[in-house]
Amino acid sequence: MEIEIATIGGYEEVGRQMTAIRAGNDVVIFDMGLNLSKVLIHDNVETERMHSLDLIDMGAIPDDRVMSDLEGDVKAIVPTHGHLDHIGAISKLAHRYNAPIIATPFTIELVKQQIQSEDKFGVENQLVKMDAGDSRPVGEGLELEFVNVTHSIIDAINPVLHTPEGAIVYGLDKRMDHTPVLGDPIDMKRFREIGREGVLAYIEDCTNANKKGRTPSESVARAHLKDVIYSMEDYDGGIVATTFSSHIARVTSLVEFAQEIGRQPVLLGRSMEKYSGTAERLNFVEFPGDLGMYGHRKSVDRTFTRIMKDGKEDFLPVITGHQGEPRAMLTRMARGETPYELEDGDKVIFSARVIPEPTNEGQRYQAEQLLKMQGARIYDDVHVSGHLNQEGLYEMLRALNPQHVIPAHQDLAGQSGYVSLASNEGYKMDRDLHVSHNGNMMQLVD
Repeated sequence: MEIEIATIGGYEEVGRQMTAIRAGNDVVIFDMGLNLSKVLIHDNVETERMHSLDLIDMGAIPDDRVMSDLEGDVKAIVPTHGHLDHIGAISKLAHRYNAPIIATPFTIELVKQQIQSEDKFGVENQLVKMDAGDSRPVGEGLELEFVNVTHSIIDAINPVLHTPEGAIVYGLDKRMDHTPVLGDPIDMKRFREIGREGVLAYIEDCTNANKKGRTPSESVARAHLKDVIYSMEDYDGGIVATTFSSHIARVTSLVEFAQEIGRQPVLLGRSMEKYSGTAERLNFVEFPGDLGMYGHRKSVDRTFTRIMKDGKEDFLPVITGHQGEPRAMLTRMARGETPYELEDGDKVIFSARVIPEPTNEGQRYQAEQLLKMQGARIYDDVHVSGHLNQEGLYEMLRALNPQHVIPAHQDLAGQSGYVSLASNEGYKMDRDLHVSHNGNMMQLVD
C-alpha cells in the first residue's frame, strides 16, 4: 500500500499543527490548529470575520492547499486534544472536507463550541466521539486507534493509524506522567505493544527537544503550587493566580489550595469559564458548589468590585493572561484597567511558563514589568511542562522502534536536539530521519 505524508503545518513553528496521511486511496488528517501569536501581533484582528485565505497568508492557520496534491479521499479529521494550536483552524478549514471529526469527548465538545461561535464557514462535519483505548475503521484496511497520553489538558490522546505497512503514530503533545492529578497515566504498555507489532513512522513533538532530563509529573507542579500558596497563608493583601485556562488539573489545585488557606477562589475570564465549565458539565471534575465562574467583561468587573469592597484578603482570583495577552484579565489589571487595585506587596502567581515564541515572550515581559510597577511580587514558573524532555523522547523511541521518525512542533533550531538524539539511536538524515517543512510531502512506501 502506498503511504504518503503531507506535513502541512507545525513543522517550522510551535503552532497551527496539521498533518495528513495518505494510505492507499484514503487520507486521514491529524489536527487543524491556529498560530495564536500570528493573530496577537496585530491589533484588533478578529479571526472570526476573516476569510481563510487571508488567515493562511497571515500565517495564522495551515496552508492546506497542498491537500490537492494528495490523491485520495479524506476519511477523518482527528484533533489530538483541545488546545487551539491543534483545533483552532477546524472552524475555518474543516468544511472543505467531506469527513467526520473524530476526537475524545472533551475535545469534541470544545470543537463543537468553536464551530457554533464561528458560523462564517458553515462547518457541518459530523462530530464523532471516541474514547482513549478505542479503535474504529477509517478506510480500506485502515484502523484508527486512540492511545491515552497525559498533557496539560484533559482527555488528550496520541492517534495511531494502523496500515498494512505498519502503524503510523502521531505523537504530538504529551508528557510521560505516571502520577497525574486528573485522568489516567500515559499508556506506555500500549505504546510498547504497538512497537512490537511494527511502527512504520513516528511523528514526534519536539517542543522540549533541547531540554535535558525528564519532564516532571503534574503531581510535582501541584506540590510546588501548594508550597507557594501555603507560604502566603498569613498575608493579608491581594493574591492573584494565572494559568492556562485549559489546564483543568492546575485550576483544580488552585481552587483547592485557595480554600485551604481560607480564601474564596473565583475563576475569571472567557476562556477560564469555557474550559472549566465544560469540564465540570462533562463530569471530568467536580468544583465546589459555590465556585464563581465569570467570563463576560461586565461580570468580571462586577466581581472585581465586590472583591475590593469585601476585602482582597478573603479571595483568590484565578484569571487569564499568563502569556501577557493584551486583552486578557491580568494585562488589564496590570494597566489599572479593572476595579481590582494592586498594591505594594500583592502576590501574582504565574502557574505557567511562557510559550517559547518571540511574540509571547515579549508580551509576557511587558505584563510582568507593568505588574512590578504597581508593586506586585511575582512568583514565576510554578509549573511543569506538558511536553517531553529528552529522556522522554528517548524512551518513546525505544518503546516504538519506528522505521522512520519525523520531528515536528518546533522550528529547525528547536528540532536540533531531537535530530541529535535520533542520530545517536542509529537514524540517519534523509534515510529514516526526515526533517520536513510546512507544505512538504514525503513518500514512505511506493
